[in-house]
Amino acid sequence: MKPELAVEQVKAVLAQAERVVVGSSHDLRLLLTGVVAGGHVLVEGVPGTGKTLLARTFARLVDLDFRRVQMTPDLLPADITGTMVLDQGRGPLVFRPGPVFTGVLFADELNRAPARTQAALLEAMEERQVTVDGESRPLSEHFTVIATLNPTEVQGTWPLPEAELDRFLISVTRLYPDESVERELLRRVAEGGEPRANRLPELQPVLNGASLAGLRAQARSVALSDQTQRFVLALIRQVREDRRVALGPSPRAAVHLLVAAQAYACLEGRNYATPDDVAKLFAPVVAHRVSLRPEASLGDEGIQAVLAAAREAVEVPR
Repeated sequence: MKPELAVEQVKAVLAQAERVVVGSSHDLRLLLTGVVAGGHVLVEGVPGTGKTLLARTFARLVDLDFRRVQMTPDLLPADITGTMVLDQGRGPLVFRPGPVFTGVLFADELNRAPARTQAALLEAMEERQVTVDGESRPLSEHFTVIATLNPTEVQGTWPLPEAELDRFLISVTRLYPDESVERELLRRVAEGGEPRANRLPELQPVLNGASLAGLRAQARSVALSDQTQRFVLALIRQVREDRRVALGPSPRAAVHLLVAAQAYACLEGRNYATPDDVAKLFAPVVAHRVSLRPEASLGDEGIQAVLAAAREAVEVPR
């Protein structure tokens, strides 16, 4: 695939998405970066900021099998992975696949599900397989989890285990929109426009399984200089050494930051990644993997302050 084709595909995705998700090109580009890097994506934010709409829009623009699971406190692990059931016509137990057997699994409000159900996704996310009744069953080669997450302060939510958070390659934080974006939303409603979710069927898929596989292969071939690799390592280790950090980013975080930089460069039409790519993706790839000590958590220094300090301490190579 030619580099310029990747740029054209990204433009087409963003143009289609703008019809539904106003002013979200940055967030959608991050989501695309995570998927093209071969990882899973977490979409965080308070209710009402369009987390679900962003994920559904992406699924509509990528022509893959899509399953949605609404996470609830009574959801069981078997509701995700599948279970053995008695087939009265055949006699023996047969396997009934769960929603995890798909191309894109959309787990809405992941932290409303109990810990056992969240843990059911760990093997699927890491190894792209699930084990049911002692037998391992492979998932789709395109298997990707896109999960939305409400702040833990919201009623009825539980913190995600660190091991599960670490398996998400990138986190997209949905903030309250700028005034100009919110004004555009209101303008569309005032002019009698359809509710945004109702316009999803109008969108035409831009990517399919073959084109996504091509983008992933192209991303893997993006050159990574020693300079870029050293910059990734320096940032990760700087965060770990911060006195405010109780649990720092893992080696998996360093790998994810590197492959995310490759994917980002690919989507920009380049066959090489730069330290600037790493700097842009540092917070989205690392923030959700960091836990602070209680004394830091109670203060006004948040995780973003820790990451900002690391960025300031480590100079971007030129």
